[in-house]
Amino acid sequence: MNRSSAPQRTALSVNVNKVALLRNTRHLGIPSVLRAAQVCLEAGAQGITVHPRPDGRHIRADDVHELAQLLTAWAGREYNIEGNPSHNLMEFIRQVRPSQATFVPDSEDQFTSDHGWSFPQDAERLAPLVAECRQLGVRVSLFMDPVPAAMAAVRAVGADRVELYTEPYAAAWGTPQQGAELERYRAAAEAALAAGLGVNAGHDLNRDNLAAFVRTVPGLLEVSIGHALIADALELGYQATVQAYLACIASGTALRGGS
Repeated sequence: MNRSSAPQRTALSVNVNKVALLRNTRHLGIPSVLRAAQVCLEAGAQGITVHPRPDGRHIRADDVHELAQLLTAWAGREYNIEGNPSHNLMEFIRQVRPSQATFVPDSEDQFTSDHGWSFPQDAERLAPLVAECRQLGVRVSLFMDPVPAAMAAVRAVGADRVELYTEPYAAAWGTPQQGAELERYRAAAEAALAAGLGVNAGHDLNRDNLAAFVRTVPGLLEVSIGHALIADALELGYQATVQAYLACIASGTALRGGS
């Protein structure tokens, strides 16, 4: 087979924040964030994601550093640290130098990420922070709503990738709006690719909606999944859950290649 015709592989990065959230409800150190990451990597996950918020409600500073050390033993696997670069993210980036920094426009007390950056409003403050990350050898992804017209501006500030915020797609799954939402993400990804950006995605992707998303959205390099994956792992275990998500990705990729 001609290798150039092979479908693009989509990497699975497991967000372990919810493991830390459960651990932090007691003072026993269980469940172990480090052990969760280790088992997910052993099961085939291509990366680990954390979002250390300023209030330390789940991932803490020592988790960030311990996971960085763990990833040194896993050649080819990636470490993705998310957060607002105006809060505590940049200090972690400078100390750890992960594979990827994902800039997210959260407020300090925000419950969960629920919107992307706005352009041109955010361009001036993001550009020097993106430049610093790239000087450190860290790839930069910006968390974005699926707005095709914004993708050229993302590239203009120096970012390498976008992470498409997928909650609207997940919320539309199984409704008459599902197809229209998928088309929004397809269009946004096509615009990102045309601007020279790589495409990531994340937020509320799960075993039901993942394959269709992988099939439809072109150039999808990475999905970062936490809440649904960890919820499934409570019933199935980490290994079986990661393998199930990898199977969803493989299914979507195969359908993409045959479409």
